[in-house]
Amino acid sequence: MSPLSGSKRRAIVASAVVFCLGAGLLFAQEQSATAISHQVRELFEQAAKAVVKIHGVDEHSEICGTGFFVDPTGTLYTAYTVGGEAGNFTVEFGGKKYPARQLVADIRSGTAILKVDETTPALPIGKSEELELATPVISIGYPLDLPKTPNFGMIAGFDRKCLGRYFSTIHLRVNAPTQRGEAGAPLLNMKGEVVGIVVSGLESNSACYAVPIEAAEKIRSDFVRFGETRHGWIGVNNVSPALHQVDGSRAMVTQVAEDTPAARSGLKEGDVLLQVGKKKISDPEDVFDASFYITAGDRNARQSKNDFPRARNNASSQPHRRAARLSRHNPRRTPHVARRRRDAFAVVAGSLW
Repeated sequence: MSPLSGSKRRAIVASAVVFCLGAGLLFAQEQSATAISHQVRELFEQAAKAVVKIHGVDEHSEICGTGFFVDPTGTLYTAYTVGGEAGNFTVEFGGKKYPARQLVADIRSGTAILKVDETTPALPIGKSEELELATPVISIGYPLDLPKTPNFGMIAGFDRKCLGRYFSTIHLRVNAPTQRGEAGAPLLNMKGEVVGIVVSGLESNSACYAVPIEAAEKIRSDFVRFGETRHGWIGVNNVSPALHQVDGSRAMVTQVAEDTPAARSGLKEGDVLLQVGKKKISDPEDVFDASFYITAGDRNARQSKNDFPRARNNASSQPHRRAARLSRHNPRRTPHVARRRRDAFAVVAGSLW
């Protein structure tokens, strides 16, 4: 047998290296998939005991959906399509059925809150603000007439509207297929915390929308405080993109309705909104989302800016601290003339209805 030439030996060695690298990569992928599968199964086993199947009757027929407990006294969240317009509720968990009653049904957020008079398990509440694109998430629901089922996917978007229709608050778009019966399912992060509630499916049920858990928590907080939902409104009719950013925001007020919380607080056309309530503002559409989390009658922090000249001896040019801060910016004045003043204004949110 004739010895191999140097070029042939190098080719064989290169092929062997490529084969080993490919095998190693395949093994690593299998190990990663196994680890993910194990984690999903573990989270499912931990959280499933607090996820329930809901039965109800509306004016047309019987309905079935999913819900989950959020405290040990039997309070549970579900979707409005499940618990909003039906009655005669029963809830299945722990192998038994229990009667349930409706506490709150809020069509604006797409959620409903039911109550079972039993001691129950509960899921921990997380923060949807910590989610990013491609963050892995898990939902647990009752598809069709099948048993409790885990569903694994990832965050695909944070949408304000779909097919030309605006949502009342930003919705989480999840690349996870849904089936009838899974409305109201909890959306969990990989720590097992609830970050959203599945409220609707997309075309062909290939993906779904979930409302952020903070929206349901806002509704629940209103109910605990007032016995009802109180959606707030500050009275800004129109917000447009500003030509230039001010502290990271381009949300410029172009119309303030008369005799509204915004008008009474001193908000003016040309002001750039930086914050509404606890929500930071970057774009005009952020104002609509932030307004969802305002409760009517509350004194809310609202921050905006508008720079303008001030007198040197004017005491009102000094910082004040009350419920919110305003400073004005007038783009028609030259930068070297413009000074900054901070005034404070209390914004008491009015009722939306």
